[in-house]
Amino acid sequence: MTRAVLSLGSNLGDRISYLRSVVDDLGPALVATSPVYETAAWGVEDQPDFLNAVVVADDPGLDAWGWLRRGQALESAAERVREQRWGPRTLDVDIVSVRADDGSEVRSDDPELVLPHPGTASRATVLVPWFDADPTATLDGHGLVVGLLDGLDRSSMRRRDDLPLMGAR
Repeated sequence: MTRAVLSLGSNLGDRISYLRSVVDDLGPALVATSPVYETAAWGVEDQPDFLNAVVVADDPGLDAWGWLRRGQALESAAERVREQRWGPRTLDVDIVSVRADDGSEVRSDDPELVLPHPGTASRATVLVPWFDADPTATLDGHGLVVGLLDGLDRSSMRRRDDLPLMGAR
């Protein structure tokens, strides 16, 4: 079994439906979900705001590469088009971290799958919802997520409790 932390984002179309499509696809593999946050775009700033969330899932049939392919399939199902790095998208599924069945963190330097996901330690848009989903979370090589939150700029983040990932829709 592997446990994956997935960071979700959407800033085109029916943003919440795209995020919910991931939750629906994970089904019984879903372990935890964060609240949804609305955040200003990063990188390319002249685009609509994002909805972001983090989910944690276990799947005995997937390794780190399997999680990557599953995330890519979900992006394809959402008709994601890759035209511009950090540009607008219907759905972005980033594999933040993967833990093997023996409890060890999976590391990868492959350009297609870098683990843990680069930049995570400094991204409030990932760390804040990850902490909400798993308050004891650890980012390999960096320590407890709660400790990484200190000093991060969260001013562009707004929690959207009116947009649950699960339940009443």
